Formats: sequence, structure tokens, C-alpha cells
Amino acid sequence: MKAWDSDPVVLTVAVTGADVFRENNPNIPYTPEEIADSAIGAAEAGANIAHLHVREDDGTPSGRPELFVDVIDRIREGSDLITMVSTGGSNDMTIEERTTGLEASPDISGVESGSMNFGDETFITAPPAGRGIVKKALDSGIALEAECFDVGHVISAIKWVEDGILPGLIRINLVFGVPGGMDASPEALDAMLRPLPGDAFWTVTCIGRHHRRMMALALLKGAPGIRTGLEDVAYISRGVHAPSNAALVEAACELTRSLGREVADQPTARELLALA
Repeated sequence: MKAWDSDPVVLTVAVTGADVFRENNPNIPYTPEEIADSAIGAAEAGANIAHLHVREDDGTPSGRPELFVDVIDRIREGSDLITMVSTGGSNDMTIEERTTGLEASPDISGVESGSMNFGDETFITAPPAGRGIVKKALDSGIALEAECFDVGHVISAIKWVEDGILPGLIRINLVFGVPGGMDASPEALDAMLRPLPGDAFWTVTCIGRHHRRMMALALLKGAPGIRTGLEDVAYISRGVHAPSNAALVEAACELTRSLGREVADQPTARELLALA
């Protein structure tokens, strides 16, 4: 059995999201150029993966494939970041609109393994739709990460592996702090970890004010990955807006090292994620 701190940590930056806007933090990037530049800055600060949504120039969440292509082309021109597209999009998008990022040939695609109440709305990913996203990604040679907001989502993702729908290593993002999903607490983290197989590559995401606390708990439990970024948290300290994704990544790197872990370099990150 490996020691909890034996492997370096893969750090994901969630650059812009679909549910936060400049009234939440004036530094959130909107345009393809802004999103790509912010991702490249985060890479220079230590990020390994860019988790990507796209927007129209006014900040409206978008599913236009040409925006994903533009962002990913720019990122690849300026960095060696691993690129990951969201297939969550926003609540009013169809499944077809949510999967247009696959047309940009990212390294990884997210896939929700279940539905949930999301604040006052209901975010629907029916099982056939989730399996369809998996097939579409795999047919294009794109790796998968299951996005899990509750324990049932984790169990569903593991069932996909057992049934051969998700092949090989399971990459899984455990999300805390979304209203309607798992709360941001040590007990919730334990509950989400309980069903995971020992070889799962798991990342912790926390939305909102318990962001740093949940990253720290994850790191101390041996998390292979953690996520930060302006999609997840507006503030870098109490009452102070995060000035950039790079600043949040720098803070996450500092936290990681202060707890006796190291941040992975890019070749190591690709190896840990079982990416070609």
C-alpha cells in the first residue's frame, strides 16, 4: 500500500465556469483570448489541467464549438496544459449543446454520472445521456473524468467501470459545496471516498467559502488531485477577490507543499492520469 504522500498532486484550474459572473468577481475571463491567457498564466503558476467552459463576449455561457476550438488552440500554442472540457455547460443547454467541446479534441472530457438539484433548479443528466457522452468521447479518443456531486453519482460512475462503459483507470472529480449536492465537510468527504476502488484517480473540488479547507483535507487524505480556479471560488482571502486564476493556483501550490506534498510536473501528471 502506497504512503498517502508518495505521489505528487495533479492540480486542475477551473478557469471560468458557467454560473459565476463579473458581479461575483470582476476578474473572471469571458472571451476566448481572456480564457486562454488566464489558463496559460495558471500553467505558469503550476497548474497541470485546464477545466474549460466557454462564453460569449458578454459572459453568457455558450456551447458554440468554434469557441472551444479557439480556446484550446490558444492554450496549446502557449502552454503544455492538459485540456479538459466540461459537458455540464449550463442548466438551459441541451445534451447536444453540452457536448460541443468534444469537437475541439481536448485531452479529457468531463461527464456527469447523475442528475441533481442545483440551487432552485434541477440539472438533468439521464443515464442514457451520460453513457452517450462517454461513447462520443471514447470514439474520438478523448479520456473521461466523472463529475460527482453526491454519493450516488460516485456509485453510478463505478458501475460504468464495472460494466465496461468506462474503460481502465477511473478519473473522478468529487464536488462539494454546491447547493443541492454534498456539503463541504470532513464527513461528506469520507462518504464520497467510501465507494472508490483503491486505484481510482480522484480530485476534490469545493465551491465557495470552504474551498481551502476541503483542499487541505483532501491533500492530507492522499488525494491524487485538487482543483481551484475562478469557477469555484471568488475570493483568495476573506473579503479579497482573487485577482486571477494564477493567484489561486499559486495559493493551492503553497498549500500543497505546506502539507508535505509536491505538485506534479506535466510528464508526471500525464502518467498519473494514464494519458498517452
